[in-house]
Amino acid sequence: MGLKDDLATEVKKTFTTQWEVQKTDSVPAPEDLRLNANHAKDLEKATVLYADLDGSTNMVDSYDWTFSAEIYKAYLRCAAQVIRSEGGVITAYDGDRVMAVFTGGSKNTSAVRAALKINYAVCEIIRPAMKAQYPSKEFTLKHVVGVDSTQLRTARIGVRGDNDLVWIGRAANYAAKLTSLSGKATWITKAVYDNMNDEVKFSNGTNMWERRSWTAMGNMEIYCSTYWWRIP
Repeated sequence: MGLKDDLATEVKKTFTTQWEVQKTDSVPAPEDLRLNANHAKDLEKATVLYADLDGSTNMVDSYDWTFSAEIYKAYLRCAAQVIRSEGGVITAYDGDRVMAVFTGGSKNTSAVRAALKINYAVCEIIRPAMKAQYPSKEFTLKHVVGVDSTQLRTARIGVRGDNDLVWIGRAANYAAKLTSLSGKATWITKAVYDNMNDEVKFSNGTNMWERRSWTAMGNMEIYCSTYWWRIP
């Protein structure tokens, strides 16, 4: 059989085989799912965070590659460390952004606090360090973090020796789409806002979040903030 016949057989099997879905309360690893089977894990409640550099295309076009690489490394390193410190599980790196999944009873609060801490890292750690090293560069690091919470399913995709997990559910898509919104560092959905603790909602009695209508998504109610959470 040639490659065409092999692919046709595999695709037909994918479309005709019954799915086996297993409930889980934690984020699975790729090895927890079978690759060549319709096998999925179901997280009934999960919160997804996407952290993304804003304007990286212009940065790459305008500056030396080593400078861009340093910005990538600094931002993603800080974001990843913050996510882990708040109990999130990093599920993917995609160019200049990182995806993480939070589970458990405080998943929304933890994800939002991570988002606010990433903003602190950008404003109070990365920008000053960059300016100290490159005082003459006219560049301001910008970023956006999106957070949403829904049921998620995940399956293992790819081929043997080169595979990963794909995440299916609104939160995985909406958290990523929120990072396309500009002007504010953090964007969250109503599902997250309504289910996070007041400690990440108010600062000295003032609501840290502005209500907005997401016109591109049918005027969906979302919230944005420029606040940060200090990293000790």
